[in-house]
Amino acid sequence: MVPLVLVLLLALLLFGLGFALKLLWWVAVVVLVIWLVGFLVRSTTSSGGRGRWYRW
Repeated sequence: MVPLVLVLLLALLLFGLGFALKLLWWVAVVVLVIWLVGFLVRSTTSSGGRGRWYRW
């Protein structure tokens, strides 16, 4: 009975990690897209000055 419970717990843990990693990948893609849009907007609107829309 104990090995069965351990296998089920391991499967649940791996499923949870897989879901979390997939969610983190989507968050990373969204952040990358926002950064690229900000970079393009900054490069097209900056006319010699500091045309940043964020403060880093």
